[in-house]
Amino acid sequence: VQLQAFGGGLVQAGGSLRLSCAASGRTFSNYFVGWLRQAPGKEREFVAGITWSGGSTYYADSVKGRFTISRDNAKNTVYLQMNSLKPEDTAVYYCAAGTAVAARPTAYDYWGQGTLVTVSS
Repeated sequence: VQLQAFGGGLVQAGGSLRLSCAASGRTFSNYFVGWLRQAPGKEREFVAGITWSGGSTYYADSVKGRFTISRDNAKNTVYLQMNSLKPEDTAVYYCAAGTAVAARPTAYDYWGQGTLVTVSS
């Protein structure tokens, strides 16, 4: 089971980025996929999540209305569209998969490598 996250970069405040999480190795039809982030000196936190088959989505209050999570089952890929980015969104973003809808990082079984998002003011 492998997850690969990519799409991070440097963007000015107010700008947009789209992160992608590509899964391989097994079917993810029964997995909840989440994006979590970790800023320097802070704990890893939940950003957004989506049920792979049902399409239900969940967001942290800090990103509601700005971020959108979606998935393309045919490509085994989950996306995180990030708009109206703020400097406080700067972090390493991780995608992860688990068997239950969850926000806490310990609930996830599989992790991709992180991708760095830097938002300049």
